[in-house]
Amino acid sequence: MTEPGRGLRRVAIGIEYDGTRYNGWQMQPHAPSIQATLNDALSQVADETVACVGAGRTDTGVHAAGQVVHFDTGAERTARSWLLGLNSNLPSDISVQWAMAVPGDFHARYSATSRVYRYRILNQQARSALEHNRAWWVRQPLDVAAMRAAAGYFIGKHDFSAFRAAACQSKSPIRTLTRLEVSGEGTMLCFEIEANAFLHHMVRNMLGTLVRIGRGEAEPVWVRDLLAAQDRKLAGMTAPAAGLTLMAVRYPSVFGLPNVQVA
Repeated sequence: MTEPGRGLRRVAIGIEYDGTRYNGWQMQPHAPSIQATLNDALSQVADETVACVGAGRTDTGVHAAGQVVHFDTGAERTARSWLLGLNSNLPSDISVQWAMAVPGDFHARYSATSRVYRYRILNQQARSALEHNRAWWVRQPLDVAAMRAAAGYFIGKHDFSAFRAAACQSKSPIRTLTRLEVSGEGTMLCFEIEANAFLHHMVRNMLGTLVRIGRGEAEPVWVRDLLAAQDRKLAGMTAPAAGLTLMAVRYPSVFGLPNVQVA
């Protein structure tokens, strides 16, 4: 875990963004990314080159309401100056919500204890113009009770090989899922998922499997069988990115970061 060099101080910020027009969080050589856009704004405000580190590497088209970022800088700015200065230099689809100085051993990614994602499904006959980039439109009626029963099999410490992307670079497929809540209001279904960490495409692959169960193509116990089989080819499709939002990142209280409530 890297710490600031001599004469540098570490700052953490909380950001939200609409990921529709970006190639994900991570910098890309020939495509716009959240990280590159934020680095540019940070460098403008600090009047020096700044490189930031994010808590989660969200994919192309994925959104965030509670992404946490840290950076090291020699610039002396108040929390308010970082907040106002960054938002003045960022496009309207990326917004800083808070900023604060943090200890040198704080790391946005490695200090996190858990992450919370929310996935939304619009379950109705007609497509929605307003939810086009915010939810997965599924026309077929979904059995919410069956999906909720299936979700229970994901809870706990498991090998999630059946739900990781082929390009996933994590050394271990073992993850601990502490919460998967399924709720609905009208035609909108919400899936709130919390784990210590996630594999590449893990949430979206889980949702593709849950939708198959909701359509009646498999029984809820299929999730248990998939976890045991550890074979990605057997599980459901990868759900679209647009329905996914990083809602919050949790940290030990010693760092004093804002206690973000997941609404």
